[in-house]
Amino acid sequence: MDTARITRYISDLWDADIVPQLVDYIRIPNKSPMFDKDWAAHGYMDAAVKLMETWARSKLSQLPGATLEVVRLEGRTPLIYIEVPGQNDDTVVLYGHLDKQPEMTGWAEGLGPWTPVLKGDKLYGRGGADDGYAIFGSLAALLALQEQGIPHARCVVLIEACEESGSYDLPHYVDHLALRIGNPSLVVCLDSGCGNYDQLWLTTSLRGMTGGELTVQVLEEGVHSGDASGVVPSSFRILRELLSRLEDPETGDIKPKELHVEIPPQRIEQARAATGVLGKAVYEKFPFVAGMQPVTEDLAELVLNRTWRPQLAVTGADGLPSLESAGNVLRPKTSVKLSLRLPPTLDGARASVFVKQLLEKDPPYGAKVSFKLEKDGSGWNAPQLSPWLEQAVAEASQHYFGAPAAYMGEGGTIPFMGMLGAKFPQAQFLITGVLGPHSNAHGPNEFLHIPTGKKVSMVVADVVAKHFQQGAR
Repeated sequence: MDTARITRYISDLWDADIVPQLVDYIRIPNKSPMFDKDWAAHGYMDAAVKLMETWARSKLSQLPGATLEVVRLEGRTPLIYIEVPGQNDDTVVLYGHLDKQPEMTGWAEGLGPWTPVLKGDKLYGRGGADDGYAIFGSLAALLALQEQGIPHARCVVLIEACEESGSYDLPHYVDHLALRIGNPSLVVCLDSGCGNYDQLWLTTSLRGMTGGELTVQVLEEGVHSGDASGVVPSSFRILRELLSRLEDPETGDIKPKELHVEIPPQRIEQARAATGVLGKAVYEKFPFVAGMQPVTEDLAELVLNRTWRPQLAVTGADGLPSLESAGNVLRPKTSVKLSLRLPPTLDGARASVFVKQLLEKDPPYGAKVSFKLEKDGSGWNAPQLSPWLEQAVAEASQHYFGAPAAYMGEGGTIPFMGMLGAKFPQAQFLITGVLGPHSNAHGPNEFLHIPTGKKVSMVVADVVAKHFQQGAR
């Protein structure tokens, strides 16, 4: 394999073809179903699928025997299924998603979620890096191999449209397509992060999550705060008390032991090694306000906090008037959206039941308390790398990044990885991505670092080729 030729081919394809496609994709507000209940009627998801389908079909003629189908199960988000024949009976699955997070506020002047802007080597806008580039990067890798006549295993590309909502549609598609997918020995996922843009980062674990809406109601309607305060308990105060069952308000630690796991020694060592590479970039990548500090100065503990420990975030609220509309009223209820990240090896479904029971039991003052579960998903802990994959990753990182590969867990959730890990325990996993420092997935000013997107595509081509070679030996 001529790595210089791989580099030229993929870089040219990105510049001439992929980046313009991603510009058009960013313009489509195809929010995940959790954030757009009328997604089917609005048609944005179909528009994003059509864009990717059209581009992919235009390339499949270069991949002999390749087929594409947009699979639609009734009442569910669509899924793009691509099959590329290989030179043996083995199977590689390449995964990504096309649905997006909502807009979020705080975008810099001239930027916006649905406004693609190219600035130097960055493409700003929602979804380019999370995870619109995945289908383009995956096919670019296979096209680069075909251009050199390099053999590879049969490849299946799966692009779902429900990942940002917890992938609740995906199990139905995996079951529906089980015979066609087969039994993969390698899974490639391009929906993860990177500690920097200087080397290849392999994701060794992903946290699970549970979440939903916690509502505390104390009255049928709002009343004068001067009349009721001291008599009627505040719904906000009760909500704070309930959250304190879950989270220590002083430290942020999650209290129940049922939501923790023992961290494997190997992951602790990898966390320490990652901090040796990143230093204070572990926390300096976040846009802290002046004078703000992370929860600890121990860098390895920060990595473990965001990869192996449960953590709570309140991501939304209802029942709170805007400041200019806030009269002297004791409000009838308060609702908050909770996002609880779970350790990689914790059972997400059991954790969700536990959290619901914890928050709803014995409500203070007899208040009406409900926790509406919206999603739950288990995390994923990578199996040990096979010697061939460890060597392939090391060589690919040197070839295309000019630096050694690095390993670290990620704090986010990709439900499909846990699903495949359970279904195919013998499979090897290459989980990586382009979400590095300041790329700010899900937040304002999200961007795709184009050089990293190119290099990740090159790595995929290299590893898929090495996968075939080791199978042929």
